[in-house]
This record gives sequence, structure tokens and C-alpha cells, in this order.
Amino acid sequence: MSLEFLITSFIVVASPGTGVLYTLATGLSRGSRASVVAAFGCTLGIVPHMAAAILGLAALLHTSALAFEIFKYVGVAYLLYMAWDAWRAQGSLKIEKQLDQRSATQITVTAILINILNPKLSIFFLAFLPQFVSADDPASIPHMLELSAVFMLMTFAVFVIYGLFAASIRDHIVSRPRVLTWMRRTFAGAFVVLGARLALAER
Repeated sequence: MSLEFLITSFIVVASPGTGVLYTLATGLSRGSRASVVAAFGCTLGIVPHMAAAILGLAALLHTSALAFEIFKYVGVAYLLYMAWDAWRAQGSLKIEKQLDQRSATQITVTAILINILNPKLSIFFLAFLPQFVSADDPASIPHMLELSAVFMLMTFAVFVIYGLFAASIRDHIVSRPRVLTWMRRTFAGAFVVLGARLALAER
């Protein structure tokens, strides 16, 4: 495993995106435990894209305009739904003191869907993983699985750090209703922007 792979992976993981945004929002609204659950869900959402890249299924999204557009606009619709949900006072980012099982399940499912419904991830991994595996490597698939596992562990670790940081400043926000309102509006706006970026994305 090369240093180049680790550095590139870290840059990709740490760059702000839908998963980072959702983990931050969850940490701010529901605390540290919920942020870890969100980080875990976002990490699980990577698995289908990794599998698609390894099995070559991501090539379908790259070559089929129709498949890509369908997948893309389902993702856009979900991000817009997340924006509307974040805007509402009683949406998924409402302030909660305790994280019950129902809330934990909701956070996990939402986080998984956020990453699954992004066709750019599959295409990214289709282009990313093969760069670090030799074409004549007889154990190329096990090697790609190893790299994928490292990428997922890094994703989880970085997202947990983001989430715990957000949770650490949560008390300063919960006590200020006006700040809470602007926080929801900011996250709603951010989801709209990410949805617009996805809508304009090309294969």
C-alpha cells in the first residue's frame, strides 16, 4: 500500500461533501453518539460503490447516459428532500437530548442513502482504485478489497472527528434559538447547493 494512496484517500475523504455535511449536522443537532452513528452510516453507503467498481458495474454508469441520468436525478431529489427536512423545525435535524434506537436507525438509513444515491462515487472508484493495482497482478481483486477497506476505515475515522467536533460546540448552539434557526437554514441551503452540483454533473 503506497503513501500516495493514503494521501490521496485522505484528501478525498476530508473534502466537504454530502457525507461530511450530514455528519456535521447530526453532531450539532443530536450530539456525539449520533454523529458516530452518522459516520458509520456514511461509511456503509460507500460499500455498494466499492463493489460496483471492483465488479466493473460502475462502467455501466460511465457508458450509459440514461442509467447515469436516472441515478443522478434520484440522488438530486433525495438531497432536495434533505434540504426541506433540514429546514423544518421538526425534521431529521431537530434537537434531541437522547438518542433512542428509532433515531439511531433513522440516522443510519439516511446516511447510507446519502452516499448510495450519488453516481459520481461509483465512477470515482472505477477510476481511483485501478490506479493503485497492477494490471498483471494475479491477486488484483483481493488487493482492491484491501485498499477499499483502508479507504472505508479512513472515511469512518475522519467523519467521526468531524462529528465529534460538531458535537463539542453543540451546547453553544442549543441554548440559542436564533442560532438554531440559522443552522437549519444553512444546512438546508448547503444540501440545495450539493443537489444543484450533482444535477449539473457530467459522466
